[in-house]
Amino acid sequence: MNAKFFTWILLVVMATMILAGCAGATPTAAPAQPTQPAATKAPATTAPAATQPAAAKAPEPTKAGAPTTAPTSAAGTPKRGGKITIAVWQAPTTLNPLLNTQTVGNDVNSFIIEGLTQVLPDGTRVGSLAIEPPTTKNGGVSADGKTITYKLKPNVKFSDGSPFNCEDVKYTFQVRMTKGVGIGSTTGYSLIDTVECPDPLTVVVKYKEYYAAYYTLFGELLPRSAGDPKDIQKWAYNRKPIGTGPFKLTEFVADAHITLSRNEYYHEAGKPYLDQIVVRMVPSADVATQLLLSGEVDVLWNPKLDQMPIFDKTPGVKYTAPPRGGGETVFFNISENKDPADPTKPHLILSDQRVRMAIAVGVNWRRITDELYFGKAKVSTSALEGEWKCSPTIPEYEYNPEKAKQLLTDAGWVPGPDGIRVAKGAKVAPDGTRLRLQFSTTTGDDPREKTQLMVIEDMRKAGMEIYVQNGPSAYVIGNWDAGSPRVRGNFDILMHSAYTSSDPQGYMERFWASWQIASPNNKGGLNEPRFTDPKYDAMLKQAASEIDQSKRKAIFCELAQILHDQVPMVYTYQALRLFAYRDRIQGWGPGNAWENLGYNSADWWVAK
Repeated sequence: MNAKFFTWILLVVMATMILAGCAGATPTAAPAQPTQPAATKAPATTAPAATQPAAAKAPEPTKAGAPTTAPTSAAGTPKRGGKITIAVWQAPTTLNPLLNTQTVGNDVNSFIIEGLTQVLPDGTRVGSLAIEPPTTKNGGVSADGKTITYKLKPNVKFSDGSPFNCEDVKYTFQVRMTKGVGIGSTTGYSLIDTVECPDPLTVVVKYKEYYAAYYTLFGELLPRSAGDPKDIQKWAYNRKPIGTGPFKLTEFVADAHITLSRNEYYHEAGKPYLDQIVVRMVPSADVATQLLLSGEVDVLWNPKLDQMPIFDKTPGVKYTAPPRGGGETVFFNISENKDPADPTKPHLILSDQRVRMAIAVGVNWRRITDELYFGKAKVSTSALEGEWKCSPTIPEYEYNPEKAKQLLTDAGWVPGPDGIRVAKGAKVAPDGTRLRLQFSTTTGDDPREKTQLMVIEDMRKAGMEIYVQNGPSAYVIGNWDAGSPRVRGNFDILMHSAYTSSDPQGYMERFWASWQIASPNNKGGLNEPRFTDPKYDAMLKQAASEIDQSKRKAIFCELAQILHDQVPMVYTYQALRLFAYRDRIQGWGPGNAWENLGYNSADWWVAK
């Protein structure tokens, strides 16, 4: 691992003080009339008799032209003009949505790039560049569910003035499916047979088999002028994307700022109201918070939950924080720690499920959430939340230090002279191997660094030595070509956030399916633990083709239980989609757990 990218945050003295005181099931054939999951409140795609998750009811399809944001603020009539500044404490390395692996990149792109549909705060799916979501009722979904037809809005242009039409959708699909160039997720897209353009404003997507989460695809669309897919790593677009959103990128100074200006070609008349948005990159969440509190910036990107009590008592500061699926996650590397890792070769320590479980029960995760987040967070046990949440819920890992010690003993790790365990009959490690693991996360995140220290303290009591080695976000959770340990596999324990969308299919595949393990030929794979389970894979495919949403939910819950039992990761807490802002900004919509920061930025305005 290249040490020059890392920042050591744990001094020897601090560590010393703390130590003294994470098959074969055949896909079900699609019946005649597929439904969309009520968990997302997506428009219904069948007659009322179709099954849906228990206690859930899908709304009527949103009508074309229906508002896509909350009503205008009561503060007054929107005024055109003005500028706002957003503080972010991670620096995006690329703004190409097909290459990006950072949350901050997704949030910046949300001002620039649009998809065919979008999700409102209440979970209702509406048209964005499509007039409305396809359903069986409006003729957009075929009887067997394998042909999806989108009708596009007319007269839409990209920010460079070029027209948007079906060919751009087709091109985006072709780029995403280009192999060997570092494209991110192809979940769902790999099941598409063809994308056809019978006319410029009609997109016909034909699937090889029914894909239950079809409505989550095509969330980011590229102009066909972006470049040759084979040269995607060299595109100018990567640093200056062109989109149909309310703003266009006019300047990108690495590690300093990104300037967005009004897109004069935006397809909603009279919008956006703002002239300019400046995304300012700062060293840490604490610095960003101080800038917000002082009024030097208007929006704080991705604040930490421990800062919410400060916002509560600061005049002029507001925030939205809807709960979302997934959250802060501690990932365990099951394969060898090497660059690149061979998933067929086991990790000397963490390949044993008993060791991973020892960490799960040997750390007091509830103490972490209580002490670091002041009761604003709750321990999470599954990415399934809202109407997808399992009942009964997946249980917490109960804090049990004695059980942790026994698990390590059973796994062949016995106490050494200094209290740190060594291998004696361990599953893979040679006798005498020290039970020592590296723990990495992103720099500039105080709660994450404090979490690391608390994990070190708890596991030291069980006889495990953990040391900290952190680095910048662009490296630690970056992409294959950035040398990120996340995808290359040269890590032991890694902590970062991982979220699910309005439908969990993509999340459950991206992070845990065996075919999502990254490699030189699959650079976009995000199964960072290199978790492999044939039963999990088979059930995941079954969920993708299951029409009955209650049955599909049951499959997801069984998948979540497999993850809980196998322990490729531990959730430290359930995520909130938290953003804080100064009250000079008007038109800020209700918190949206499913979309990114700028989902309704066309409605933002400031009083002059």
